[in-house]
Amino acid sequence: MNATVLIDQFLDAVWVEQGLSENTLSAYGSDLRIFAKWLKDKPILEVDGGQLSDFLEGRHKEGIGNRSTARILSSLRRFYGYYIRENSIKIDPTALIESPHIGQPLPKSLSELDVELLLDAPEVTNALGFRDRTMLEMLYATGLRVSELVNLKFEQISFRQGVVRIIGKGNKERLVPVGEVAMGWLEEYMVQARKTILGERQCDYLFVTNRADSMTRQAFWHIIKRHAKKAQINKELSPHTLRHAFATHLLNHGADLRVVQLLLGHSDLSTTQIYTHIARERLKELHSKYHPRG
Repeated sequence: MNATVLIDQFLDAVWVEQGLSENTLSAYGSDLRIFAKWLKDKPILEVDGGQLSDFLEGRHKEGIGNRSTARILSSLRRFYGYYIRENSIKIDPTALIESPHIGQPLPKSLSELDVELLLDAPEVTNALGFRDRTMLEMLYATGLRVSELVNLKFEQISFRQGVVRIIGKGNKERLVPVGEVAMGWLEEYMVQARKTILGERQCDYLFVTNRADSMTRQAFWHIIKRHAKKAQINKELSPHTLRHAFATHLLNHGADLRVVQLLLGHSDLSTTQIYTHIARERLKELHSKYHPRG
């Protein structure tokens, strides 16, 4: 069986068994196909640890960093682990290969003042600006991923209960409270701005464009950057900046880590714990500034 068939079989299996996201499956497929191409005519199930090490070393020399190398190795571990379970191979060639050491970077966040400046940046006297403000308010109020926000539909919002129902990574559902301020913007957007943007057209998505369609992640990322520039926020931002601010500010104000984990939709608490480092640095800064012996 050639490598392409084996890779596709593996991807189909982990998608059915684990419900992995399209982005994760795409990353696995890309890593494995690059490895298969590097092998040339060598059967992918007959490689040994030495060949895998040569491949990873070659990728590193091409400029691939430790984080990407670790991701590639993770893809290979999953692939060979699957064929071990299928009894197609006896020995896992990744077993003795150590993952490269990578530090866990702190997410980029914004201060509460920066967030206020960003939220105030859109011109809310026009429908598109009102839509942008509402989307920014929703992101900061809920900690949603940008992809979750732009794909929101009517049936996911409970205006009476003030919650949004999200189907996140791994097809896992979570309920996230919206908060009065953001809910107020959302209700006003529904009554005025959304109808102005759509006119007589129909769309199932909550946040719409002039084309009467949902917005892409890339388009909203450009909107965030444009408003950040207007607000004179001279910091490096990412599409998840407001998600990170949501988590960090909750922790700074005393929220329980497990509550933040549930709101963000993290399956592993260790993923959420990176935010405690940011909160800890803030506490150290305040202690140093205000304590008599700081």
